[in-house]
Amino acid sequence: MTAVDERGVAEFFAGFEPPEGLKVELLRGEIVMMAGPDLVHNRIVTSLMDQIPHRRWERLQTQDVDVVDEASEPVPDLVVMEVGVGPASGRLLPSQVITLAVEVVSKTSVDRDYGVKRLIYAAGEVPAYLIIDPIMAQCVLYSEPVGRGEGADYQVQRITRFGTPLPLEQLGVELDTTLFGTYKGVKPHHRP
Repeated sequence: MTAVDERGVAEFFAGFEPPEGLKVELLRGEIVMMAGPDLVHNRIVTSLMDQIPHRRWERLQTQDVDVVDEASEPVPDLVVMEVGVGPASGRLLPSQVITLAVEVVSKTSVDRDYGVKRLIYAAGEVPAYLIIDPIMAQCVLYSEPVGRGEGADYQVQRITRFGTPLPLEQLGVELDTTLFGTYKGVKPHHRP
């Protein structure tokens, strides 16, 4: 896809109103629509938010993120940034102000969450990207982004099984993962 094509998609996406109940994101020029999340998913996000001190950290759900030099506007399940560093208003949150982006894997988002979104957040220089995976009962924390554009990725990966404390050094907290539920009857995948 050429840069002209990607700009056209981004312009279309900016004015697009999805049907009610659908979450829509722009990922490297591709518009992706998903159904609303499972209860397990929402309970994990709520548990995570409850463990991050709100006096120091702003915790926003389903916030559109602007990644410089990318034809992407991902919508993480949760973004965390220091209180007072983000813009006062607007639809797009600059990726540079985000300390942690979080995706909770759904039955259909495995490849996107572990693949293209990881690379997009690294390109956006988000210091930490946390995947919470209720299919595999694990958390995967990526940190130390390097590179630019499609060559960007994270240097460090830490896998923590549900039930084991997960240190989030970037936020100065340790997550209790014992409260994270799992999906029932879903076939395991082979991602990290």
